[in-house]
Amino acid sequence: MSEDAAGVGRRVAAVGEKLADRVDDLTDDIQELIIDLIPHLRSDATRILHHSIRENIETALHGLATLEDSTEATAPASAVEYAQALALADVPPTALIRAYRVGQTRFLRRCIEEVLETASNDHVDVLVTLQIVESVSTRLDRVVEQVYTAYEEARELKLRDRSAVLTGRVRDLLRDKPVDIDAAEVAIAYRLRQSHVAAVVWSDDAALDALVRLRRFTTSLGQALGCDEQPLFVAADERLAWVWLPTRVDLARSPELGEVAKADLTVAVAVGEPGRDVDGFRRSHRQAISAHGVAVSAGVDRAQITPFADVAPIATLCADMVSARAWVRETLGALAVDTSRNAGLRETARVFLETGGSYTATAEQLILHRNTAQYRVRQAEEVRGRPLRERRLDVELALLACQWLKGAVLEPAS
Repeated sequence: MSEDAAGVGRRVAAVGEKLADRVDDLTDDIQELIIDLIPHLRSDATRILHHSIRENIETALHGLATLEDSTEATAPASAVEYAQALALADVPPTALIRAYRVGQTRFLRRCIEEVLETASNDHVDVLVTLQIVESVSTRLDRVVEQVYTAYEEARELKLRDRSAVLTGRVRDLLRDKPVDIDAAEVAIAYRLRQSHVAAVVWSDDAALDALVRLRRFTTSLGQALGCDEQPLFVAADERLAWVWLPTRVDLARSPELGEVAKADLTVAVAVGEPGRDVDGFRRSHRQAISAHGVAVSAGVDRAQITPFADVAPIATLCADMVSARAWVRETLGALAVDTSRNAGLRETARVFLETGGSYTATAEQLILHRNTAQYRVRQAEEVRGRPLRERRLDVELALLACQWLKGAVLEPAS
């Protein structure tokens, strides 16, 4: 070790030893400054804050006095405890990080003041200051990393526990039993005496941030619909959530849903119909769950948006897809074979029956010439092997199943 280095080391150690006698004063000074500058930290946890500051100062001064390697610094136990307390109190992590920066600035100022009190005219004073700054900054970076990790772990645990409690409360509410509305509203932080539209939102993407994206989708949808209050978001599993939006809008027919859905094609949504009060809260949810069952049954062919109003007639078919597939084949004949030609004929046949067997209305809806619509209907009947009006209700239901379930009920082309 050079003479300069040895001299610097001695001076650094001397600063650490002198300030060790003023730990109480330095702790109070830094705590007062932090609380004054960071309102988020004015809480009942000031006792833990005091211990955290003091222990951080003591370990930093010990590091200076002993010239220990700051790259091996460990966060004091009280600092970790304080980070966890802030997480449980929902204090933003930026407040914690800023507290360390504020404390670092004041601590370094006191160190430099101590150096200047005994300063000589040689360059050692500059080197002493540099080494102190380097030592304290390195230690702080290490400690901040550890306490931030502790904060995030505690916060994640709290959110997971809160989510589990909320899910349990909502499951209880969904049971068809009398409910104390006032208590339920407090428990789930959502008003029940209003109109609601329920939805199931999910993602087939296995990414770890699926729930984050589902929550973002729900928030964006609520904003697009102009909801006065936050939607109720309940995580059902890692990639699926139940949602209630405080609105009377028919969500399935709203352009806002389509626009929000376009922004994230990894998110799928099944939508119930508007309802009011507790009964509407429950009924709309059951409808959304039923629509979700249809979407899941469709597999990779599912639509991004599945409204209950459109799939209600075929929802019960999804309970037994083997029987549903056989019934569709029996009802539609060869029209149930999965070819592009048959897809066009099925669409024409479906619209023809929906419009009461009107060739003119079918042509208008499909933007065809009337003669073309009539020709396609005849072709559909030829492929089926019998008129479309024969067992008409069954044919309409089977065509609707083909529209929404696609390959799940269609017969593969040979």
